[in-house]
Amino acid sequence: MSSGRFGGTMRIAARLAIIATLAGLLAGCFRPMYADRSADGGSALREKLLGVELPELKEPNGSRIARLGVEVRNALAFKLYGNATGMPPTHRLILRLTGSNATVMTDSVSQLPSVESYTLNASFSLVEIASGKQVMTGTTFSTVSYDNPGSNFQRFNRARAYRDAEDRASQEIADNIQTRLASFFYSGS
Repeated sequence: MSSGRFGGTMRIAARLAIIATLAGLLAGCFRPMYADRSADGGSALREKLLGVELPELKEPNGSRIARLGVEVRNALAFKLYGNATGMPPTHRLILRLTGSNATVMTDSVSQLPSVESYTLNASFSLVEIASGKQVMTGTTFSTVSYDNPGSNFQRFNRARAYRDAEDRASQEIADNIQTRLASFFYSGS
């Protein structure tokens, strides 16, 4: 009986040794995305992201979509530049936003919407400034839900919930675009 336990322990130890050996061999293959320098000695991802210019959206002043454009642009600027102001631009990011809301649930008594969702769609293209060539395009969206208060008398609460939903969707859009830009500059395609 003791030889069975000893044989099982040896098999487990052998498996762990094989796993440790493979992990050691593959550890050299890992390259951090946000490292200071790339493996080939080129500029780091952070420097490439600093070269992305974020022009203002061409939307009518005072419109909801213009406000959301500012929200997305500010969030992207913080994600790409951090505290810095950016380098001389090498690429320009062109954004187009559209938004819509829909009723998810209605109150059975008042027949008023009790839960709504807001969807923000973004299409973007990255243009290389030197050549004017479009090097990447993409689309992304964010759908967030928000609760409505129970009566018409709470219209300001409903307006604030709607605005908070727009802001959350804007942050998510900025996250998605930043991730795609980082992936593009990291992989080179």
